[in-house]
Amino acid sequence: MTHKTYMAQPGKVDCRCYLIDAKDKVLGRVATKAATILRGKHKPIYTPHVDTGDQVVIINADKVRVTGNKYREKEYQYYTGFHGGRKTVRFDELIQTRPTQVLRLAITRMIPSGPLGNQVKRKLRIYAGEKHPHQAQKPISLAI
Repeated sequence: MTHKTYMAQPGKVDCRCYLIDAKDKVLGRVATKAATILRGKHKPIYTPHVDTGDQVVIINADKVRVTGNKYREKEYQYYTGFHGGRKTVRFDELIQTRPTQVLRLAITRMIPSGPLGNQVKRKLRIYAGEKHPHQAQKPISLAI
């Protein structure tokens, strides 16, 4: 008896929109939930080489919290492209200047790089405040 393995077709996956309120939520928990939904791992039709994920809208990114001493001690590194151009930015500085970047970095680093990962990352929308322009998509609210 042979069993057929189901493989999702790229054009035949129905996508939904989910809304996550990050106010007073731990950064890592919000990021893992969002990355799981973006990849489509929460669906039974998950196929590794097909984008089966849904769109994610995150609001209140500036009110996300971290545990322990991470608020003062966590650092993000980036490279300018010049010799000796390694720069570091602390979490507390980044959350003040670019609050959406903290969540974006946490989520996109959980998604594999490559063409499929780039396609998945485009479905992520992050906003610092309460308002978002995606009411027409009828986002489903998620509790974390």
